[in-house]
Amino acid sequence: MKRSLVTLSLLLGGALLSGCVDERVVQVPGPVFTEPNPSALNFVGYSDQAEKLTVCGNCHVGQQENWEGTAHARAWASLVAENAQNRAECQACHSTNTLGNPQTGSQGGYLGSKEARYQDVQCEGCHGPGLAHVRRPDGTQPLAPMRVGLDMTQGCGECHRGAFSPFVEEWAQSAHGRVPNQANPGGRAECEGCHTGEGFLKMQGVRAEYLEKDTVHTSLQNNLPITCATCHDPHDAEFEGQLRKPVNTPDIDQNLCAQCHKRTVEPNPASRYGLSPHAPEASLLVGEAGYFFPGTELDRGKILGTHGGERNPRLCATCHVTSFSTQVQGTRISTTGHLFNAIPCVDAQGRPQPREVQCAVTAQARSFKGCTGSGCHGTDEAAASALLTAAARLQRLATELEELLKQVDPGLTAPGGEIDPTKPTLTVAEGAYFNLELAQFRGELEQLNKPLDPTRPGILTWGSAVHNPFMMESLLLTSIEQVERTYGVRASRTLPRTALLQQPAR
Repeated sequence: MKRSLVTLSLLLGGALLSGCVDERVVQVPGPVFTEPNPSALNFVGYSDQAEKLTVCGNCHVGQQENWEGTAHARAWASLVAENAQNRAECQACHSTNTLGNPQTGSQGGYLGSKEARYQDVQCEGCHGPGLAHVRRPDGTQPLAPMRVGLDMTQGCGECHRGAFSPFVEEWAQSAHGRVPNQANPGGRAECEGCHTGEGFLKMQGVRAEYLEKDTVHTSLQNNLPITCATCHDPHDAEFEGQLRKPVNTPDIDQNLCAQCHKRTVEPNPASRYGLSPHAPEASLLVGEAGYFFPGTELDRGKILGTHGGERNPRLCATCHVTSFSTQVQGTRISTTGHLFNAIPCVDAQGRPQPREVQCAVTAQARSFKGCTGSGCHGTDEAAASALLTAAARLQRLATELEELLKQVDPGLTAPGGEIDPTKPTLTVAEGAYFNLELAQFRGELEQLNKPLDPTRPGILTWGSAVHNPFMMESLLLTSIEQVERTYGVRASRTLPRTALLQQPAR
C-alpha cells in the first residue's frame, strides 16, 4: 500500500505539500507534486511515476490500488512494446490528456506538455483535470461520463474506436447500445436493471457517482443504454477485461451475462410474461430453463451440451464476444466482438455486419469464428451444418407440439381455454405451451420486428438449437407425450419419439 489518506494540504512555494494523518500526528513528508506547466491545462498526472502513484491516488487510495492492475495503468508500456511511442496518433490514447473526459478544445496533459508524468491513462483521463479538486476537494467534484456515442467528445469512445479497436462503432449497432429505445417495459422499475445502464449498476450494488447520474430519468427512453462502464469497471481488474463480474464461470448466478439473460425461465402466471420466456438464454444453456412435468425423469441441470459444459468455461462470451482481424485492401481491420452477435453476417471483406443485416446460414455468408476459435467445431462448414440440423429437428418437434396444443385449445392463449395465462393454476397444456415458446424463442430476431422467412428451415429455433439442443429436444418430446396422454389427442404426422440428439450431461 502506498501513501495513506491525505487530509492536509498546503500550497507552499509552488508545490503542494500533503500530510499523512493517523490518530496522533500529522506528518508532512514533502511535496506530492510540483505545479503543472500552463501547457498541461491543469492536469496534475503522476506524483511518483516510477511507483505509478497518481496525485489523485494520494487521497483515493482504494481506487489507486485497484487501478494499478488495469490495462490503463500499462498503456504507455504497451505503446513502447510496439515501438510506437513516437507516433503522435498513438500517444493521445496511451496518455492522460483531454481525450475521454469533459474537457475539450486545447490539448492539455501529455499532448500539451509532452511530460512523462502524464503517460498512461490515469484518473484524469476520464475525470478531467484535477488541479482545482486538489486545491479545494470540497469545492469541485470532477465526475467521469458513462454515456458513450460515436458523436461524443468525451467518454470511452474517444479512444476505443477506429479500424484497430472499433468497440464503440460495434456497440452502437448492438442491442446493448439501443436497449432503452428497444425495450417497452412500460415504466416498470423491475425492468430498469437490465434495460438501462443506471439500473444495472444499482442492481449490482454499484453506488459510484458519474456525470449523468440522476439527470436522465424523465422517461425510460432517456436513460443510458448498457454502456462500456455498465459491464466494465474502470477502476478494477479483478476479472478478465475489467468486467464487473466474471464471464469465465459456469455459475450463472455469478456470470456477468447471466445477470440479465436468465429472467423468466419457467411459466409463472403471476408474472408479466406468464406463459412466455423472457431472456432465458443462460438458464437454457445450463439446462435449467423450461417446464419440467412432475413425475417424469427429466429434471433441471441434467442435460447439457458442450456449449453449457466444462469445455466452454466462458459460456456466453465464447460465441457472443469474438475478436479477430481481417485484411481489407492490405490494411488490418480488427473486430472486437461488441456487436454481441454469435454468427454475424459478413461483408465481402469478412467484416461483421449490423444485426439488421440478414443472410443465409452458410459458412460463406456468416462468421463462425466463435464456433471454430473455441475448439468446439473444426470448420465453419461443420458449425453451420450442426446449427441447421439441430434447428430443423427442433422445428419439426415444435410444429407437432403446436398442432397438438391447437387441438386442445384452438385459441391457444385466448382467455377461458385450457391455455390461459391469467389463471393461477398451471395445466399440462400451459406447461407444454411454455416449452413451445422456449423452443421458438427468437431472441435477436424478435428485436427486429420483422417477419420470419418460413422457407428457411429451423429459423424459429435457432436460439434453442445453439444454447441447448439436447435439453430442448427432451422438453419438446416430453411435452408431446404429456399432452397426448392427458388430452387424448394425436398429431396428423407422427415423428420419431427417439431423442437422437440427446446425450448425457458433461
